[in-house]
Amino acid sequence: MPHSHRTAQFLAALAAGALLFSATACASNGDTSESAPATDVELLNSYVVATDSSFVPFEFDRDGEHVGFDIDLITAIADEVGFAITLETTNFDGVIPGLQTGAFDLAIAGITITDERRKTVDFSDPYYRSGIIVGVPADNTDIREIGDLADRTVASRLGSAPLEYLAEHVPTATALPYEQLDQVYLAVEGGTADAVLYDAPNVEYYISTTGKGKLKTVGGLLEAQEYGIAVAPGNDDLVDAVNAALAKIIDDGRYEQIYEEWFGGEPAWLDELAGMAK
Repeated sequence: MPHSHRTAQFLAALAAGALLFSATACASNGDTSESAPATDVELLNSYVVATDSSFVPFEFDRDGEHVGFDIDLITAIADEVGFAITLETTNFDGVIPGLQTGAFDLAIAGITITDERRKTVDFSDPYYRSGIIVGVPADNTDIREIGDLADRTVASRLGSAPLEYLAEHVPTATALPYEQLDQVYLAVEGGTADAVLYDAPNVEYYISTTGKGKLKTVGGLLEAQEYGIAVAPGNDDLVDAVNAALAKIIDDGRYEQIYEEWFGGEPAWLDELAGMAK
């Protein structure tokens, strides 16, 4: 969708939300309805949420419907707080700039919380613990760990944290960034790249499905990462409301139900995550 159209949609949502909130406040005269937000802060009734379209199983298109762990989680958070969401899909490298310009209010797309990103956008409490892992062709015996990527071509996602990790830890490797994740894996399978370096949940999911028998992971999990919901700067009340909703969803078991649907079982770091979301 063109940027100008997203911006117009965003401004329209702001105007409609402000009018509806004002009318509701005057009509209620202090009365609290069952659908009132879970917090006392004043929020809009609708927000534009940026997401990705190919980060399986967090967000992806299935039979024309946008689904995934992130989609279910942000929907549960919106329901808990009491606002509606409009999903806008974009390339991953356009998420942060879109938040900065006001095209989006929120973003959930497996976004790693980093100090560099905190300089330009705000983040919720962590909602997922991840890490980076190396994937190579199933018959490869030369690459066994991250150090073996020296002087090799490594495919990854454009604008992703793994590319920063590669530049810092294996400076002689040649990075091969792609906008779409399927391009990353096809580059390795087709021989254009020697390996993939990306977020472990996605690499492992791909290898267990589409890439079964074609790729394998090597080495251990690298650099623990935490995913957060990114928020356009200057929306402290919205960050607080999202954090309160996330903590409640973790506490009452809804988070675990969503996780089990997309990953199976219970995350080993659930108790630690609950502590961070208090």
